[in-house]
Amino acid sequence: MENNTIARPILLFIALVLLQVLVLNHILFFGLATPFLYIYYIMKLPVDMNRNLVIFLGFVLGLTIDVFCNTFGINAAATTFIAFLRMPLQKLFFDREDFEHISPKLSVLGGSFVRYMVTFILIHHTTLIFIEAFSYSELLIIAARIMSSSVLTFVLIFAIESLSIKKKVRE
Repeated sequence: MENNTIARPILLFIALVLLQVLVLNHILFFGLATPFLYIYYIMKLPVDMNRNLVIFLGFVLGLTIDVFCNTFGINAAATTFIAFLRMPLQKLFFDREDFEHISPKLSVLGGSFVRYMVTFILIHHTTLIFIEAFSYSELLIIAARIMSSSVLTFVLIFAIESLSIKKKVRE
């Protein structure tokens, strides 16, 4: 196995955790929206990666965020859940035989990636925010938090994916 294949996911993990903990968790648009960019790590893991490893990495990612943010496992629960659903979502949106050994990318998958990303983000954010609220008493506020945080996360992930497309065009 090439060093780059091992180093890239580790560096992405560290970068996203640091960005989430040091910057993004301190952003609160309109008192509702916080971007949860760290889920991009689970989204970008290779399509053919072992499902148990993906679930484990999702748990470790969420637990790492929880440790730094003192959030008692809500990120670990939501991230483990979305890691569990990752393979069925990929089967729903992608024709797996065409690119078994790559990471999902906007430049390769186009609209399929966008649908995958929106569904992935909505499931994660719904799980996370409902666990955090632990109540159904303020459903409108919860729904507004889910939608606004999802839109903000989508915009950030879309921007990152678009930058990688522009970078490839220049090369």
